[in-house]
Amino acid sequence: MFPQPSHGEEESSHIEGVLRADVIPESADMHFVGRSWLLLTGFILFYVIYLLFGALVFSSIERPMEDRMRNKMKDLKQEFLNLSCVSDAALERFLLKVLAANKYGVSVLINASTTSNWDLASSMFFANTLVTTVGYGHTTPLSDTGKAFSILYALIGVPFTMLVLTACVQRIMFPLVLAPVGLLQRSGLEPRPATIVHFLLLLILVVMCFFVAPAAVFSTVELSWSFLDGIYFCFISLCTIGLGDFVPGTQPNQQYRSLYQVAVMVYLFVGLMMMFLLLRTFHKMADLHGLTTFLQLPRCEESDLEEDREPMVEVGHKDLTEKEATKPLEPGAQPSYNTMNTG
Repeated sequence: MFPQPSHGEEESSHIEGVLRADVIPESADMHFVGRSWLLLTGFILFYVIYLLFGALVFSSIERPMEDRMRNKMKDLKQEFLNLSCVSDAALERFLLKVLAANKYGVSVLINASTTSNWDLASSMFFANTLVTTVGYGHTTPLSDTGKAFSILYALIGVPFTMLVLTACVQRIMFPLVLAPVGLLQRSGLEPRPATIVHFLLLLILVVMCFFVAPAAVFSTVELSWSFLDGIYFCFISLCTIGLGDFVPGTQPNQQYRSLYQVAVMVYLFVGLMMMFLLLRTFHKMADLHGLTTFLQLPRCEESDLEEDREPMVEVGHKDLTEKEATKPLEPGAQPSYNTMNTG
């Protein structure tokens, strides 16, 4: 016969089992959130490594070509200056060659030829504009090898950049969208007015932090830019239009040029992320207000239709916690904004 446990031992075992049952799900959720953040960190780290890899390859391929073209421009300029009498045909040939070289970022001017367009920082800046589809066009590959590598690099880099941006937006949905809307509801606003107020506040935040403030910085650092030029550049860049008429870090002998270009790359990535968040928030607000249904457009997250039956904030129920909302990297794990209780 085995010894029977006493009443105290049974009660202790029961309490221990209850505690273990409570702890295991909590521990599992924390493990999932930690793994999610670890995966996102890995994405961002790999993205930076991918940019560095592209910068090294572009620099090794294009910089020798650039040096050869610069030497040709020097010889061409010297040959032109040695002409005793300049004919219209000679001037036209000279200008055609100068304009063709300028198209690839090589200038015949002495001041503009002191810095390379294919050093490590400039090559990384080019790789960043390539994979984010901004594409200013101020610098383009000179060689056929560089052009072929650009195709392959963008073929992999563009979708991967979109993946990283999407993962980042999913992580900031709770602190910048779900939590503020829930706070506005708890303060007494109805769900639909709360989403409108939140969207306007988010829009003001994006405009001030990613258009007005950067424009002031650009107009200070770039001596030839006005404040309106800075606003114009921010809009063209964050909308991925990238006309290329204004490009930061291209002034001759600019101080801290490499650090400046890295800062612009960070600005472009974070700015694109916030623009994506703003558009996604507007789409979800349109879902809630019935605009997408009225226009017969697809909902923001068709995969969340089953979860859409549950409101984001309910009176008398436990509030949404960050742990529950930040299971992002699976489509069905994120609470849906467009499913808030409409009363």
